[in-house]
Amino acid sequence: MSTHWISILAAAFLIATPALAQDKTKKGEKPHSASEVQKDILDHRAMADAHLVAAKCLEGGKGEKECHAQLAKDCKGLGIGKLCGMKHKH
Repeated sequence: MSTHWISILAAAFLIATPALAQDKTKKGEKPHSASEVQKDILDHRAMADAHLVAAKCLEGGKGEKECHAQLAKDCKGLGIGKLCGMKHKH
């Protein structure tokens, strides 16, 4: 995937992030406060940045093991699992 397409996908993700952060809460849960929504937005941007760095790593010819190790480090504490909650089909 070219850098151009990765940039477009990252931009689309960032545009959609505020809508995702305002998702309806489950029955009986209180809605997120404005500061909690802001933290969610920042976390999503950090995850998007980490995935962009991983994509550039792979584009640069480095191995998946090396790039995923950096992704795991960059995403620690942000997303679900060591790869920020994203899995590949293969």
